[in-house]
Amino acid sequence: MKVLVINCGSSSLKYQLIDSETEQVLAKGLCERIGIDGRLTHRPTGKDKVVLEDPLPNHTAAVSAVLGQLTDPVNGVIADLKEIGAVGHRIVHGGEKFASSTVLTDEVVAEIEKCNDLAPLHNPANLIGINACKELMPGVPMVGVFDTAFHQTMPKKAFLYGLPYEYYEKHAVRRYGFHGTSHSFVSKRTAEILGKKPEDLKIIVCHLGNGSSISAVEGGKSVDTSMGFTPLEGLVMGTRSGDLDPAILEYVCNKEGITLSEMTTILNKKSGVEGVSGVSSDFRDLGDAAAEGNERAAVALDMFAYRVAKYVGSYAAAMNGVDVISFTAGIGENDITTRARIMEYLGYLGCKLDAEKNNVRGEERIISTDDSKVIAMVVPTNEELAIARETVALV
Repeated sequence: MKVLVINCGSSSLKYQLIDSETEQVLAKGLCERIGIDGRLTHRPTGKDKVVLEDPLPNHTAAVSAVLGQLTDPVNGVIADLKEIGAVGHRIVHGGEKFASSTVLTDEVVAEIEKCNDLAPLHNPANLIGINACKELMPGVPMVGVFDTAFHQTMPKKAFLYGLPYEYYEKHAVRRYGFHGTSHSFVSKRTAEILGKKPEDLKIIVCHLGNGSSISAVEGGKSVDTSMGFTPLEGLVMGTRSGDLDPAILEYVCNKEGITLSEMTTILNKKSGVEGVSGVSSDFRDLGDAAAEGNERAAVALDMFAYRVAKYVGSYAAAMNGVDVISFTAGIGENDITTRARIMEYLGYLGCKLDAEKNNVRGEERIISTDDSKVIAMVVPTNEELAIARETVALV
């Protein structure tokens, strides 16, 4: 079966067409500036990249353009849309309703709409993509794969906040966690590489990128994770503040004469390592600046590694031990220096870094020494493949 994986943002659409039998990517691409002027970058496997600068007034037009390229006589990889057996959609928030992936019926879509308040920047865009595909591909089964689903196994002691319980009952205020598809894929793949069952391992997955989160996976299930009610909680990230004293919000609002909404924008888009460094949210830029003597850039990098190490320590405590620490996503897979900086804190766990093994980017590899009590690994994530697998399993 060929599965089309769709990931819709407010003005973008990422896609991959995957052959589920071989798990080969047949084509992938990105639609950008939807509703503005439009750009489609299409990458068919084994063929030249195609860039189209055509108007994309809405997501339906974007999906239509993608389908057109997939079946194009020159740039395409399939002869007919009938070759697409199913569509898998990434959906950011499933609330408490969805603890697993599900076939997208009208009733399910209506329930997803009820979660829009929990992810106002993401869920409406995800739904637009679903509706566009349903319009252009009637009768093709579609599956929703939720970022929050993997973390629905967390116990109440982990997901409740120290707030009046009625806020949870009335408004569903609780820790949800995100990057669940990645955490699920990496934890399973970690066990596969080691030749063990997920049920027999305690794994800490460090999904480190511009948006970062850490999860504690015990016996194949998420028992805690660093992101919370929204993706703002947890680690210091590219432009997000991560954990802070909530009283800071009122204090800064009063001092700066700004609204709470303006402050929330600052926390999401102008904070993190970019806000601290004043340089960039890109760790490569920070590394260059630190090497040139920029103290704030150096501090930002130290803050990031320190926060990661603190979460690793807390999750080792939460699971009463840890067998494996897996690094994934853009920074986790590719930033040799940041991995080493994090590992410097983990000697108390008996986790020892092998500098030579750590000299790797984007490849599966054990990076700890042979005598390390806790295994450290690099395990590249593949959320699109995970979505395709979930889709095939359901349809």
